[in-house]
Amino acid sequence: MPLFRRSDGDLVRGEAAVRRIMPYLMRRRNESCAYQETVYRVDAARAWLRAYNRTHQPRATLFHLVAYATGVAMAERPRLNRFVSGGRLYQRRGIFLSFVVKTAFRDEAPGATVKLPYHSQMSFPDWSAQLSSQVDEARSTLRSVDREVDLVMRLPGPVVRGLVGLARLLDHWNLYPRFMIENDPMYASVFLANLGSVGVSDVFHHLYEYGTTSSFGAMSAPRPMAFTGPNGVVVEPGVSIRWTFDERIDDALSCAGGLAIIERIVRDPTRWLGEPGGCPTWTGESRGPEPP
Repeated sequence: MPLFRRSDGDLVRGEAAVRRIMPYLMRRRNESCAYQETVYRVDAARAWLRAYNRTHQPRATLFHLVAYATGVAMAERPRLNRFVSGGRLYQRRGIFLSFVVKTAFRDEAPGATVKLPYHSQMSFPDWSAQLSSQVDEARSTLRSVDREVDLVMRLPGPVVRGLVGLARLLDHWNLYPRFMIENDPMYASVFLANLGSVGVSDVFHHLYEYGTTSSFGAMSAPRPMAFTGPNGVVVEPGVSIRWTFDERIDDALSCAGGLAIIERIVRDPTRWLGEPGGCPTWTGESRGPEPP
C-alpha cells in the first residue's frame, strides 16, 4: 500500500495476484515490452480526409486520424490506460497523447514535444483543431516544458543526473509535484511517432523508463501493400504501425480490443465516425456490427 496518493492516477485494486506480482518480477518497462505490428488499409481514409479537408479548417492528415482513433481506443478500453510506478499498478486519470514535432524539415532543426488531452466523445474536428494549434505553437514558440529542459541543461552534468535521480525517487514514492506531471509529455497514455513523415519506417520504438507512458506507436509512411480480400490478394495503399506495450498493465485480450478499434476507424472512417462533411465523432457499436 503506497503512503501517498498520486495526482495522475488511482491505485488499481482487486487485480489477480499474478497481475499484481508482475511489476516485482519485471521491474522496468523495457524488460516488460510486448511488440505488435499492425498494417492498416488507408485508401478509404485518404478519400475521407480529402473530403473532410474541403469543408474543414485546419487541414487534417492521416496522422490526425490515427491519433484520434488511438484516443478513442483508450477511452473504450480504459484498462489500456494504466501504468506501473513504484511496483504498483495505477489507472490513469485522463487520456493524454504525446508526440514530437520537428520545428522545421532540416537536420539541425530541434524537435518539440507536444502532449494533448483526449476527452471521451470528442469530435474529430475538435481533436484535429487542437492538434494543429499545438503543432503550430510548438513550431513558433518555446514552450514551457522546453524552457524548463533548456534551463536544466545549463547545469553541470552531475547536477543534472542528481536532479533526474531525485525526480525518479519522488515519482516512485508518489511525491512528484502535480505541476511537473501535467506538462511532462513522458507522463502520457500513448506516445506516437509519425516516423514515416521524416523518411523512417518500420521501426519498433522502446518505452521510456522515465515517466509513466505504457504504450508507443511508430507509424510508417503510406506505401503499396498486399491485402487479402474476398477476391484474393489486392495491392492497396497502407501504413504499418509498430506498437510497443508494457505487458504489466493488462493482458493480450484487452490490447487486441483496443487495436481493433483503431483498425476499424482507419479502415473505414465513414462507417465509424460519420460523413466527413459533418462533425465526425466516434459512436461506437451503434453503427452496427463489424462486416465479415
